[in-house]
Amino acid sequence: MSGATHSLLAVDGIGLAADSAGEHRPLIISLFAVFVVATLVITVWAGRQTKDANDFYAGGRSFSGFQNGLAISGDYMSAASFLGIAGAIALAGYDGFLYSIGFLVAWLVALLLVAEPLRNSGRYTMGDVLAYRMRQRPVRTAAGVSTIVVSIFYLLAQMAGAGVLVSLLLGITSEAGKILIVVLVGVVMILYVSIGGMKGTTWVQMVKAVLLIVGTLLITFLVLLKFDFNVSKLLGEAARNSGVGASFLEPGLKYGATATTKLDFISLGIALVLGTAGLPHILIRFYTVPTSQAARKSVNWAIGIIGAFYLMTIALGFGAAALLKREDIIASNKSGNTAAPLLAEELGGPVLLAVISAVAFATILAVVAGLTLASSSSFAHDLYANVIRKGEATQREEVAAARWATVGIGTVAVVLGVFARDLNVAGLVALAFAVAASANLPTILYSLFWKRFTTQGALWSIYGGLFSSVFLVLFSPVVSGKETSMFPDVDFHWFPLENPGLISIPLGFLLGWLGSLLSKEEPDQKKYAELEVRSLTGYGAH
Repeated sequence: MSGATHSLLAVDGIGLAADSAGEHRPLIISLFAVFVVATLVITVWAGRQTKDANDFYAGGRSFSGFQNGLAISGDYMSAASFLGIAGAIALAGYDGFLYSIGFLVAWLVALLLVAEPLRNSGRYTMGDVLAYRMRQRPVRTAAGVSTIVVSIFYLLAQMAGAGVLVSLLLGITSEAGKILIVVLVGVVMILYVSIGGMKGTTWVQMVKAVLLIVGTLLITFLVLLKFDFNVSKLLGEAARNSGVGASFLEPGLKYGATATTKLDFISLGIALVLGTAGLPHILIRFYTVPTSQAARKSVNWAIGIIGAFYLMTIALGFGAAALLKREDIIASNKSGNTAAPLLAEELGGPVLLAVISAVAFATILAVVAGLTLASSSSFAHDLYANVIRKGEATQREEVAAARWATVGIGTVAVVLGVFARDLNVAGLVALAFAVAASANLPTILYSLFWKRFTTQGALWSIYGGLFSSVFLVLFSPVVSGKETSMFPDVDFHWFPLENPGLISIPLGFLLGWLGSLLSKEEPDQKKYAELEVRSLTGYGAH
């Protein structure tokens, strides 16, 4: 997202006050160690069952609807969801809660519009669907590039966030120590994916989802207990304690100031809702179930789990606003990202703070593993096997390429994470969502639902959406010109909005349409008919 969403996604600023973390650091370290060791054991166990490409990319399509629904929830509910939304609500009230609504609606769009047709049509990656009725090499190259760009930028934001979170919680203040933490997080991430593949990553995500739901449920119960399970009483106290009175519970506190902020909110909403439906690490989860029926069941479970979680963010955010001083939240982290851990400390003391901190770390690691798997799979399957080797690579060679890609992409993320550890990385997340919505989603929808779509249309849509979103973000206030920019000391921005979605997403759709109309290529109607039947019924799906 953009600078406008720092309270939601600027995970690089996560931190606890030194005094609150220092007193119970041994407990925090112990919980972190238990989680990392336990998940590595699961990963090694899963790795022993990974025999071929189908196991590595799709977990052998062996997961049930419930298991995949749980893993999808773990992949979707990132640190932004857990830490960021609570902070957004605690500081912005009603306008902060709009993030919860946005994430939930985004998930419904992804599931109802894209998930099942994509699962029925593809095999391992988004590129499978796009290349089904078009020229393989150029389309797979474009899909691979887009997937890796989205994943790298999203990955970088999570890496930097994890590094700073762990550094602060463990009391590491030296630059060398912070760099070491980023490197260690990267090593754990590489181990998860290269050893465990999709099976290991899925189990890690399932464990993380359970931890997150249990932790959130516990805080919700304790908050409601404080207010005699009276939500009106909770909201009233939050408004009184906010310093702005009744307007805390009304729209406009954050996004009602000027015409530009209102446009930015619309742009943000479009990027959030549509970008989720194009995020590769979410989409590949639907290849892990054996049938269309299991895919639908996983959708139902995911909606239930994710919906319950976002409802509970009301208690997290408004509970923090009611029970904590606003200045204390801002003093700990100006974006409010520590509202949930501080609320946990207020309600349950050092033990609950340590538990919630470990859950936050688990959340970041699970999402990081999913992102790495998506990008390494796309490199190995789309670029290496089908473009470089022209479909002649064996399964063993493909999996080996995926593992080496994991190491390579993980190394890039570590190096960039080291350099970005002191930057505000909200712009990187903005770029991930903007690229996904501008490049991936138009191409996916046109491929599935428009028979006139051509290879040229796909290339124009992907590259046009990719470059326009990157270009606009580079010259927006996210990168320069503001105190909260990635480079606050310089100013070369001319694009007024902090999220490019309002421009780049329609442009991606327009270029796909225009490129297809101007193309001399005759669309393969037979292939489209096959894809239509397959996407809607699952007939012939792998």
